[in-house]
This record gives sequence, C-alpha cells and structure tokens, in this order.
Amino acid sequence: MHPDNGPEFISTKLSEWHEQQSIIPRWIQLGKPTQNAYIERFNGSFRRELLGAHRFRSLAHVRQLVEEWRHDYNTQRSHQALNFTIPLEQAA
Repeated sequence: MHPDNGPEFISTKLSEWHEQQSIIPRWIQLGKPTQNAYIERFNGSFRRELLGAHRFRSLAHVRQLVEEWRHDYNTQRSHQALNFTIPLEQAA
C-alpha cells in the first residue's frame, strides 16, 4: 500500500516548512487566479511550450529541455509584464 500524499498532508508539511523558515505565506483568494496573474501566465507557458510539447526520455532529458527553455525565456523573449523587455535586460 502506498502512503497517501494528498493535499492535506502536503499542506501540513508546507506549513511546517514556512514556520521553520520564518515565512508568512500570503495566499490568493480561492477562485481569484488574477491575483497571481504573472505566475498563472508563466505556468501556462511552461505547461504548453515544454511539458505538453515533449515526451521525456529520462530525467537528464527533462533537465536539458528545461534549461534550454529557461534560457530562451529569460534571454531571448520580451515580456509584456516587463514593458516588452527581456528579463536579462531588466536584471542589468
């Protein structure tokens, strides 16, 4: 029998970790994803362009493709949230 790793157990561990790190979580309201629009946008792009677009052969393959995608995302693409500049330019 496999241990249950349901949300109620994960949230307990997450709460413990927050406390150990002296982090106060700030949750978005249920049904209000626009309160976290930048992350929602990133997650959609990541899911569509990487996770849904490839069949991974191994963990090494996943790491390679994620690194290529991350490099492109941060050094080649302009982002509307950054006034159509590239994140690398914003960091400079």
